[in-house]
This record gives sequence, C-alpha cells and structure tokens, in this order.
Amino acid sequence: MVRDTGSIQLSTSPDAPRLARTSKTIEKVKHKLDRKKMVTTRHLAKKYGISKSSAHRILTEDLELYAYKMTIEPKLTEVQKNKRKKFVNWIGNNFRKEDTMRILFSDEKMFDLDGIYNSQNHRIWAASRDEADEQGGTKMRQKFPQKVMVWLGVCSKGVTPLVIFDQGTVDHVEYIEKVLPIALKYGSDTFGEHWTFQQDGVKPHVHHLTQKWCRDHFPSFIDNSHWPPNSPDLNPLDYCIWDEFAQRVNWEKVASKPTLIDELKRAVKKNSTRCCLTKLFILDRSFTACFKE
Repeated sequence: MVRDTGSIQLSTSPDAPRLARTSKTIEKVKHKLDRKKMVTTRHLAKKYGISKSSAHRILTEDLELYAYKMTIEPKLTEVQKNKRKKFVNWIGNNFRKEDTMRILFSDEKMFDLDGIYNSQNHRIWAASRDEADEQGGTKMRQKFPQKVMVWLGVCSKGVTPLVIFDQGTVDHVEYIEKVLPIALKYGSDTFGEHWTFQQDGVKPHVHHLTQKWCRDHFPSFIDNSHWPPNSPDLNPLDYCIWDEFAQRVNWEKVASKPTLIDELKRAVKKNSTRCCLTKLFILDRSFTACFKE
C-alpha cells in the first residue's frame, strides 16, 4: 500500500464491520487446525477468501495461537532409545535432585569466521529485493573459512574457562592435557569433593586413557557405558547455551582467526549463573521425554 500510494492511511475505517473475521470463518479455521496443524496464513487466506492479515489476526487474536518453529532432533533407533531410558533410570537411582545440580556438563564446538546466520530471524524490511540488498540483505560466505574449536563446561554455578584448540581439532592426548585439568580445577573449586563430570561419546572422550584419567581424578564421572549417544537434549550446552553464546559474539568485529578468538573469549564472560541454572531445570523435561519415545 505504501509503495502504491505513498500513504499509510487505512483504506477503510477502523470502525467498519468485520467482514472477514466472522464467527463462521474463525470456526472454519479452528476446525482446519484441528485436522492439520501445519498450515500457512497464505493457505488459509486462499482457502477462505480472506486476506493474509485477516488470517494472521484470526490465528493470533481470535484463537490466541503462536507460531512455533519446528525443532530438529536426531532420529533415534530403538537401541538408542533404550539406552536413553537406561541412562535416565541410572540417574534416578544414583543421583538425588541436588546431585544433578552438581554435574559439570561439557562439550566442544567449532566456530568459523562466517559466524551464525538464520534465514528466519535475519530479515531486512524493504520495498524491494534491491533495496534490501543495499541495506545489508546479503550474507557473504567464504568457501573455506578459518575455524576455531573450543571446549566449555557448564554447571548450575556458571561456566568454566574457555579452552581453545589452535589446530581446529583435538585428540585424546591434547584433551587430557588441556581440558581435563581445567574441568577438575573448576569443579573442585566450585563444588568441593562432591560433584560429577560429564562428557559425550566422541573418540577423544571414550579413549581408554581418557576414561582412566577420569576414574583416577574426578570424584565422580559419567563414563562411556552410561552416556547415551545422540542425546544433545540431555546436555544444556547442546540444547541452548551454545546458541546463546554465539549470539553474544560481535560478529562485525570478526575478520580473522585472532579476532574470532578474542570475541569468543569476551562472549563467554557474559554467561550468567542465573542463566545456567535456568537452563539446567530444562533437563527435567528432557528426562521425562525419554520415556515417551
């Protein structure tokens, strides 16, 4: 309308009768959603002869619904589902509620110079594609961007120091030398003698020398026979904290590997204890979900 007339005046009076959002149309939309949850406002508008804005208002105002994005989860085999259930049972039998708040979760993640990009969230409001491009609507990607792998631990009290692997990969030797001592010091300084270390099942973690180091040094740790594969929903780093961490990076300042490392170090300092504690409470829902699979 603005492009055609240069005006933002409504074409009809705000007090005009509602010709589109009638009780009958609202009921039809509700019935449609009862049968098929995944529909678009474009589809509803075309099917019921109303505008997209009317369809959107029926969904949000009349039916009080919210559009949730589809989440992506790993497809699990029956064997993996059973391992997840066994893990949750093991936690329930060996850990009190307060013990789960004394688990130090850990994970590695790769970052590159291109940063993060989500086509659903990164949008430019403009009158045309050309105008959008002029206002920064194009995301440039390098073919082979430089990468940095980092390790981080998180618990109910906060996060560990960030460990950076300059070579971009890590083997069991470097993992034992660089990561595990930092995890041990942080956990002991934070919780004393009673806490548990968690790591997933990637090769450097399940190596027999890594497992031996963990048995010899940590007061308690979740060994490779207990942690279930394909379970990012059971680690707060995987299901939320990494994403929030990446959002705190000022990607406009990242132009080289050293500046990426500097920004990653700066971003990790912004994680609050309250934020970490809140994320850990989500674990209860994940544990419950394991039994519904």
